[in-house]
Amino acid sequence: MAGIAGIARHGAAKEVEMMLGEINYRGRSRRHITEKDGITAGIIWNEHEDAFVKRSLENGEIGYNCGPGHYVRETIAGGKIRIYRDELGVAPLYYGKERSGSLCFASEVKSLLKVTNDVNEVPPGHYLDTAGLTSFYKIDTGKYLEKDPVQTATELQEYLRTAVAKCIRSEEAGSWLSGGLDSSSICALAAKQVRKLKTFTAGLKNAPDIKFAREMAQFLRSEHHEIVVSVEDLIRVLPEVIYHLESFDALLVRSSITNYLVAKLSSDHIDEVFSGEGGDELFAGYDYLKSVPLSSLEEELIKITGNLHNTALQRVDRCSAAHGITAHVIFANPDVVRFAFMIPARFKIFENTEKWILRKAMDGLLPEGVLNRPKAKFWEGAGIKDLISDYASEHITDSDFRKERILSDGWILNTKEELFYYRIFRDHFRTADDLRWMGRTKGSPIEVS
Repeated sequence: MAGIAGIARHGAAKEVEMMLGEINYRGRSRRHITEKDGITAGIIWNEHEDAFVKRSLENGEIGYNCGPGHYVRETIAGGKIRIYRDELGVAPLYYGKERSGSLCFASEVKSLLKVTNDVNEVPPGHYLDTAGLTSFYKIDTGKYLEKDPVQTATELQEYLRTAVAKCIRSEEAGSWLSGGLDSSSICALAAKQVRKLKTFTAGLKNAPDIKFAREMAQFLRSEHHEIVVSVEDLIRVLPEVIYHLESFDALLVRSSITNYLVAKLSSDHIDEVFSGEGGDELFAGYDYLKSVPLSSLEEELIKITGNLHNTALQRVDRCSAAHGITAHVIFANPDVVRFAFMIPARFKIFENTEKWILRKAMDGLLPEGVLNRPKAKFWEGAGIKDLISDYASEHITDSDFRKERILSDGWILNTKEELFYYRIFRDHFRTADDLRWMGRTKGSPIEVS
């Protein structure tokens, strides 16, 4: 995925060049810096992103997209700058005030830290200008379909198929595949639209994801690639993962390790991949949602969908960008999101079955074992479970945890595992003292020692 950086003042090309240098993996082959109306801005991108970026530049804008409706776009006119972030925040964007007082912005925190310690996140569906933030989008709710579940499932499958089709640029496509319902659904829809589908999986030996992904790949006759890792491999790659992820949130880091490794694997074979992220939030895939009253379920789904930008979608962005590829998040397609929130809650959890309407939509396209597979947390499916938590407990004493768990800005680290990640984070980002831009995953474990 491409990356941008800029400062709202003239003569800042050297600083912008330095900011882009911090995220050069987001665009190793293309770079453009411009000064216009007292504003300096730049973008880096990879060859497979040429069409959109060059079209933006021809229109006098700087921007990129990572799928239909997923974008960052910057316009400059009459000495005024305006930067837009897409509705769900699939594309990242941060901002702050440079030491001179000028507005600055970038795709990643590490880029901003080259010129300021004042780091803030542009919320999804907002644009930023020198006057501040303005919202231009919120999830539309309250318009429910008056259709039976068969019609609804048929339409849902068509929305997903169309969203996949819009991201296909050649006769080959790639997709991350865990063997769960969400990623398998996207793979099944993609396989019908390309000559060759390449699928990619990572996990520990005998992990459920490895088993189910093999089954799904065989069912689809995809060109399947997998990487089987050890605990030692996970520990060894952690500093890289946390550097790119820009977080020490325990559950987010856990789920990012194999995501990072599968992104690296896929980058050896293809430039763009599909991701199944977002299905749990749209269609009620988490087990705790079964205890939420149906009358409150939609409100909870809106909330957790709105929190994706600095948790799961951040993971997808950083893991793919680290290896120079673009990940297409089909469940975050704006048309899919709009349709999903028109589906009554009673079709999402039915007879205690999560994601019931999605399962119905994919009936006949997936093997029974995958279609009816219960939700597995990302790190559990990959076989990680509590392996790193146990490792952290062996290397951090109760005394150290008590002394270090409260951070200077008041944040409280929940577990020794999180402290283990935080120590690595601090090695990378020593000047990141204010963490208001960082997300925390719902349901993180808490440990008191």
